[in-house]
Amino acid sequence: MTEHTGDGPRVGVRVRFAPSPSGDLHVGNIRTALYDWAFARRTGGTFVLRIEDTDQTRVTQEYINSALDTLRWLGLDWDEGPEVGGPYGPYLQSERMASYADWAQRFRAAGDAYYCYCTQEELAERRAAARAGTGGGPTGYDGHCRDLTPEQVAAYEAEGRAPVLRFRMPAGSTTFTDLVLGEVTVDHAHVPDFVLVRADGSPLYTLAVAVDDVLMKITHVVRGQDLLSSTPRQIAVYRAMGVAEGEFPAFAHLPYVLGKDGQRLSKRNGVVSVNWYRHEGFLPEAICNYLALLGWSPGENRESFTLAEMAAEFDLTRVRPNSAQFDAVKLEAINGDKIRGLDPADFVSRITPFLQGAGLAADPVTEQQAQLIEAGAPLIQERISRLTEAVGMLGFLLTGEAEFAVDPGDAAKVLTPDAAPVLKAAEAALADVTPWTAEAIKDALHQALVEGLELKPRQAFGPVRVAVTGRRVSPPLYESIELLGRDRTLARLARALTPPA
Repeated sequence: MTEHTGDGPRVGVRVRFAPSPSGDLHVGNIRTALYDWAFARRTGGTFVLRIEDTDQTRVTQEYINSALDTLRWLGLDWDEGPEVGGPYGPYLQSERMASYADWAQRFRAAGDAYYCYCTQEELAERRAAARAGTGGGPTGYDGHCRDLTPEQVAAYEAEGRAPVLRFRMPAGSTTFTDLVLGEVTVDHAHVPDFVLVRADGSPLYTLAVAVDDVLMKITHVVRGQDLLSSTPRQIAVYRAMGVAEGEFPAFAHLPYVLGKDGQRLSKRNGVVSVNWYRHEGFLPEAICNYLALLGWSPGENRESFTLAEMAAEFDLTRVRPNSAQFDAVKLEAINGDKIRGLDPADFVSRITPFLQGAGLAADPVTEQQAQLIEAGAPLIQERISRLTEAVGMLGFLLTGEAEFAVDPGDAAKVLTPDAAPVLKAAEAALADVTPWTAEAIKDALHQALVEGLELKPRQAFGPVRVAVTGRRVSPPLYESIELLGRDRTLARLARALTPPA
């Protein structure tokens, strides 16, 4: 056992979110980060962000930057970590390699770890033999190099074998009280000696995570149930570091997030990248709200809350151990509710980047575009469930006449030869409308089409809607025509009457 070098007892709750970003963060990552953040805020503790980037063939700076950007966008601010600093840095594991090497050598010197010279081929052969029942040993590592003689070591080294460093798992069992799962006991017979350091000297997860949690004085480890099997290994490393039992972090293993097929959520059974939802017009408030419900709720059947409201009530002991199913339909419903609850000016600021991305508005927007967006936004805020829908709904206002086009499918269904009399009557009725207001437009069209042509409203207004907005689904018709203006409206009605060349 080696004494760890701490500088006094831990003070207050310290939780860490420690992603290994080899791509965009997925919903499971963010659910973990959200619970970590909320627990820290609820207890007045510290939320630490640590990047596990020891495998730099997979974890790139681009992905790290993306992870930081995603967390900021979601409102999950960290108290210590990259770009913030703190007393226990650095917060990128790639910058902590000397510490891992130091502890690895301490463990070897104390007899808690040993060099293993087995090749991958030898390990595979012995595991296959054990599975077949002919080797008489466990299917995990069989301890072949646990007690090598100096002569055996010399023979292996003479062959040029580069050893890994394995932890010597003690006999017995590990028992700990998980804040979500309750008491957990693992027999060490099921935890074979594990590798701490690869043959090239790079540390593995179980070494780095345990060393960092101790040196960063982490009090609570909140993570997914997929990492439950590594907990006895981490606790064994804590003990080898000389950490007192009362200073071990508390563990909380979160329930699995499943797809509709009941399998672990993956690209195969559902979109998992949070950035995909971001680019599809989902609000960060909606994503956090929904992910919070995948294992926890504030009670009283409440399903809508802010981050601040969640932080005020979050308790790890109320996280359910049962697996949660990810439901994209429910997420979209929550997103629609959050959109409808936005302040009008905030809604305008949220949809503007999507309009710019579609080429409908300049960056920065012109004064005329800003006026049209601000006037059109109230017409659609109650009608969309994703911000991306603003592109289709407001495109007719922001598109120049040379670029304006009617959706071919909608045109085929609505702008049939039977629609010509409707469009002619609408054009004539609107030509002299004064003042050009939604109310006056409504009266003129109703009189000309419903009363004059004796049409039902759907037959009367459907062709007009498609002709002037380009779609069967649009903002309210009369208000849309008012914003479009007399000249553009009449030009589009006339164009719809002209057969394509």
